[in-house]
Amino acid sequence: MNVTRRRILKAAGTAAERLACPFGLTGCSSANPLPRVLAGRAPLPDKFERELPLIPSLTPSTRTSDADLYELTVRQAQVSILPGTKTTIWGYNGTFPGPTIEARSGRKVILTLRNELPVPIVNHLHGGRTPPDSDGYPTDLILPKEGWSATQSRDSFARIATFSRVYIYPNEQRGAPLWYHDHRMDFTGPQMWRGLAGFYILRDDEEERLPLPKGDKEIALMICDRSFDSDGSLMYPSFDPTLRQTPGVLHPYMGGVQEDIILVNGAPWPRLDVANTLYRFRILNASNARQLQLALDPAPPEGPSILQIGSDGGLLAGPVAHRSLPIAPAERFDVVLDFSKYAVGRKILLRNLQSRDATRDVMRFDVVRQEKTDSFVANRLGEYELLDHRASAATRFFDFSYGGMKQGWVINAKPFDPSRMDADPKLGSTEIWRLRTDLHHPLHLHLAHFQVLTHTGRPRPYDAGWKDTIDMVAGETAEILVKFNGYRGRYVFHCHNLEHEDMAMMGNFEVV
Repeated sequence: MNVTRRRILKAAGTAAERLACPFGLTGCSSANPLPRVLAGRAPLPDKFERELPLIPSLTPSTRTSDADLYELTVRQAQVSILPGTKTTIWGYNGTFPGPTIEARSGRKVILTLRNELPVPIVNHLHGGRTPPDSDGYPTDLILPKEGWSATQSRDSFARIATFSRVYIYPNEQRGAPLWYHDHRMDFTGPQMWRGLAGFYILRDDEEERLPLPKGDKEIALMICDRSFDSDGSLMYPSFDPTLRQTPGVLHPYMGGVQEDIILVNGAPWPRLDVANTLYRFRILNASNARQLQLALDPAPPEGPSILQIGSDGGLLAGPVAHRSLPIAPAERFDVVLDFSKYAVGRKILLRNLQSRDATRDVMRFDVVRQEKTDSFVANRLGEYELLDHRASAATRFFDFSYGGMKQGWVINAKPFDPSRMDADPKLGSTEIWRLRTDLHHPLHLHLAHFQVLTHTGRPRPYDAGWKDTIDMVAGETAEILVKFNGYRGRYVFHCHNLEHEDMAMMGNFEVV
């Protein structure tokens, strides 16, 4: 691109004003940029007909004394999602979701990533404490093998590679449910939409000493929403469907793109046969903009519906009981469900209480057999440092809001600029970041994990533990205690509503 982000946004705004609302949508207004549902043209598939796919783990190509070496190729592929059709996706090794990387705390992962797509990619290990050259900074592109004719963004510090790049993940952190996904500047939303996301499960000794459900009783659930055209192809309202030149979405979808079909591990509204015993689920909301609030229907006759044992950054100190669990885009929750409270033959829906249409259903659990278990959830789970706000080295304020069609989504009234540093924390320091939102913004920090100090009052039950993403709905404020340990260098923080992120709601910090 030969133009700046501001000129792109201005041009997009001018073009948007001339566009009629697509797909029959009415009431488009730049003054009220809320998430919008993109109605698909494909018939909605029957619910609970397909078994839940279990995401396979990636096998290391080589193991050394201190590292596991993996290889992934990002390429286009056709997969079966809707009955009777094939859908073209962009996938890690041609799958959606990508294969799970099983890693060990203190043992390096060395990932060679190859790009066989017609556009650049970037890989970000979300939740990883990673050196800056492997973090997936948005301009650190891997160009297509055949070259790239479009001019790159004006970032003199960008690390550009062609066809492949080696990422090094030291894994010097607690066990936790991380994930990896594309993070290309201006195009994260549509490229993740096409399939570029996968789990990265980091394990440690502390977790393995606990009598939690294991083996086939531990299951990762990647929940997202998608819309499909009548031929089974994915629909997304990009200005430039080739993803080569102009970023952004059609004007009505500036607030975020939501879809009309719920996928779990790449399958629409699946079912899972379970025994009447304990199961552990690693749950990720991988949607672009859809908020989840998960609940069991019917709720168990006694006791909590959902027992949370971990968050973004690993195990909690002790379990936290929930009737329902709100999960913003990019958040992960480690939970245990107790199906012993249901009789064999019972069918239990996992619902999203935020929805009122077909997307209210997520999946179904069918209790099909009796089974004994030695697993249980202990009252004491993990041990970790509790940060003290009195030891903070600095206090910073960040306002996340809509800056109009000419600016897009902004932080402290400024759109993203790779050359501007918005904070310069010192390595090893703790800071208080005060956050404020105008609309719903799930906020994510690269590298640094944090603990929630206040959240429009007291922290909420689902704010417990170490976090890298905080869910903030319209008009909320929060204070988070951020620990900047690990590495010096340049990182970003941003809204994880991906349409907001792609339209400039991102900032830089440099650990010095």
